[in-house]
Order: sequence, then C-alpha cells, then structure tokens
Amino acid sequence: MKLLQRFRRITDRTWLGLGWLLFIVSSLFYLVSSWRSGDWFAVLGSLAFLLANISFVIPFLRTRE
Repeated sequence: MKLLQRFRRITDRTWLGLGWLLFIVSSLFYLVSSWRSGDWFAVLGSLAFLLANISFVIPFLRTRE
C-alpha cells in the first residue's frame, strides 16, 4: 500500500524525465553495440537516435513548472 502511495506522489514531469533518460541510455547502448560490431550504418542510425533524443530533452529541461 505504501508503494502505491509513493507512485502517486511522483509527478508527471518526473515520469517524463525518467522516460527521456531511459531513451538516452538505450540509444547509447545501441551506439556502443553497433560500434563494436563494425556496422557503420547502425552507428550513424544510433547517433541520429541519440541526437534526436537530446533535441527533445533540451526543451523539456528548459521549461519549469
């Protein structure tokens, strides 16, 4: 029951921030994996995915409630 109450106290902004953080971490894993396999198209795709995630995070961090 206390765990449910803790989840209710987490704001939507915190959940969104956690989601963006997980997207960035996953894009870094894809980047490292493609780099290690030597697949340069995958490296470029992973890098584009990372940069896209960062471009979405910047406005999120700039806006404050």
